[in-house]
Amino acid sequence: MGSRSRIALTVAFCCGAILPVTRALALDDVKTPSGDPAALRMFKDPRQAMSKFLEGYQAGAPVSSIEALRYAADGGEPLARWKLGAMYAAGDGVQRDDAKAYDYFLKIVQAYDESEPSPRERSIFASAFVAVGAYALNGIPSSRVARDPERALRMFTIAATEFRDPNAQYNLGRMYLDGDGPRKDARRGAQWLRLAADKNHMEAQALLGQIYFDGAEGVQRQRAMGLMYLTMARENAGDRKAQQWIVDAYDHAMEAANSADRQGALAYLRDHLDGRRQ
Repeated sequence: MGSRSRIALTVAFCCGAILPVTRALALDDVKTPSGDPAALRMFKDPRQAMSKFLEGYQAGAPVSSIEALRYAADGGEPLARWKLGAMYAAGDGVQRDDAKAYDYFLKIVQAYDESEPSPRERSIFASAFVAVGAYALNGIPSSRVARDPERALRMFTIAATEFRDPNAQYNLGRMYLDGDGPRKDARRGAQWLRLAADKNHMEAQALLGQIYFDGAEGVQRQRAMGLMYLTMARENAGDRKAQQWIVDAYDHAMEAANSADRQGALAYLRDHLDGRRQ
C-alpha cells in the first residue's frame, strides 16, 4: 500500500464518531448567518439549528435536517461545519464533493484560536487540521486546492503538537519516512509513529512494527518490539479487507521470527498492557 494512499485515509479517520459533541454557546456568542430568508425564519439562532439537526440525526433522518445543519455552519458552529465536511468527504447523504468538504474543514481551521476551543471541541479542531493537511498533501483534482506538502506538514504539526492527535502524528511519521515535504528522516518518522502507535493507532502500529522488525536507516533494529506492534495492529485489523496489508506484514514477520523474537514480543506486550491499565 503506497504512502499517498495511506495518508488519503486520514479524512475517513476524521469523519468518525465526534457527532455527540455539542457546544454550549453563551447568548453573546451567537452569530446570525445570512442566507435563505425561509431558513432565517425557521431557526432562532445557530445553536437551535444545531439542536434541530442532532434531533434528526439521532432519529435516523439526518438528510431531512440538512438545512438546519447548513444554517448552524453558516452561523459559525464548529460541529456543524465539521459534520458537513465529513458528509461531503464521504458522500454521506449528499453528493461527494471534496472541494466543499475542504472548505468546511478550512473554516474551522481559520477560526482556530489557541484559547478558544473548549475541551469538548478540541477533537473537532484537531480533525479539521488533519483533514486540511490531508487535502493539502494530495491536492483535489479540478479544484483550486493544489498539492502542497509544506502546508500539509504545518497542518499535521499543529494537530500533532497542540492537540496530540494520533492521526496527525501518524501522517507526520509517513511524511518523514517518505521525505515527502520534509527531508527524509526515518528516525524522526519512527518517533512520530510511536506516539500514535501508543495511542492504539492501528496503521501506526503496523508501520512502526515493520520498521523495528526489518530495520531502517537511523533506527535501531528491534525485532521483538517490532513483532509486538505488529501483533497489536493485526488484532485491531480483524478481518477487514482494507487492512490486508497489515495482515500480510504480520504474517511475514511471524514467519521470519525465531522463538526469542516471539517470547520477547510477548513480554513487551504484557508490559505494554500493564502500563495501559495503570
